[in-house]
Amino acid sequence: MLTADQARQLGNARGTDLANLMQQAVWLKKQYWGNTVTYSRKVFVPLTNMCRDTCTYCTFVKHPSSPEANVMTLEQVMKTARAGEATSCKELLFSLGEKPELRYEQAKAALAQLGYNSMTSYLADACEMVLSETTLLPHVNAGTLSDDEIDQLRPYAASMGMMLETTSKRLMKEGQPHFACPDKSPVQRLRTLERAGQKKIPFTTGLLIGIGETWEERIEALEAINESHAQYGHIQEVIIQNFQRKPGIGMENHPEPTLDDMLRTLAVARLILSPDISLQAPPNLSERHMEYLGAGINDWGGISPVTIDFINPQHRWPVIDELSKSTQLAGQTLEERLAVYPSYLAEKSEFVDPTVLSKSQGLWEQMNTSATLQTGGSV
Repeated sequence: MLTADQARQLGNARGTDLANLMQQAVWLKKQYWGNTVTYSRKVFVPLTNMCRDTCTYCTFVKHPSSPEANVMTLEQVMKTARAGEATSCKELLFSLGEKPELRYEQAKAALAQLGYNSMTSYLADACEMVLSETTLLPHVNAGTLSDDEIDQLRPYAASMGMMLETTSKRLMKEGQPHFACPDKSPVQRLRTLERAGQKKIPFTTGLLIGIGETWEERIEALEAINESHAQYGHIQEVIIQNFQRKPGIGMENHPEPTLDDMLRTLAVARLILSPDISLQAPPNLSERHMEYLGAGINDWGGISPVTIDFINPQHRWPVIDELSKSTQLAGQTLEERLAVYPSYLAEKSEFVDPTVLSKSQGLWEQMNTSATLQTGGSV
């Protein structure tokens, strides 16, 4: 394990230093997670692509005046959910812009037409429908949430998530990627982490690296996440996501983080974070993603056989069978997981609503039974 001070000194680790750091990270990963690397088979539902934030690295968000701006109907949600069920998905990921109705009249009117005055209330009903009418478990990625909003969503969500991204207030200044983005305030995002912990929500968070943050700011963000988990035990996974240039964004010409930068950040994250926090990196955002296994990751995240990555639409998901073979060639085994990790599925768990818990436990048992039958023994 690394202290924050030790981690700060590794910002320029190269060559042998980086190789040694990665070896330490892999050793720690294997102590807790063994030779297994997991993924969640998901279907992706972008409930709305309108947002009151205007981050300069984002292509997902559409201004309400754009013909592409929309709020999905419940019928559209269910059509996507059924496609997910047909391809053996277990997770339905709701991803959406943050509170567009608070900034744009068009978004407010679109919600009103559906019979709602807030996106969170609409999301809660969409989650309830998916939970009750399909075999899928909802995972909610709705950004910053108040206590009341978490309470609305908790009965119908297996887990929730929000990328911390960074703790840098500097990146909110004019000319920086989070300028005029109220929901990207580090204070607000850390408060959401705190609220999720207090309310015992299995939670996913992480860093977006390469948007202008310093190495010291990355370490500060990892420390903040770890401290929250130490207090509440609710951080089930941390994602290290690399910034990607996209045509038409404000940061179109901004340099992307190098592979070494990703490997160094992943290894340090593994050595700073509590070992029971899953460490994830997206496999579709780098052609050399298999090298991440040498930096201590134990999870590839959600992968969809049905829907595109709406956040990074130019990057295809890997084919799961091919990812399994590549992972095996790297000396590890790919295994499917649920949107909520097994450690939160104990009987009478305080972390999952009873209805969601019962459904999650049933799915987990089915998955393990199927895996046992396929291998002819225990898993």
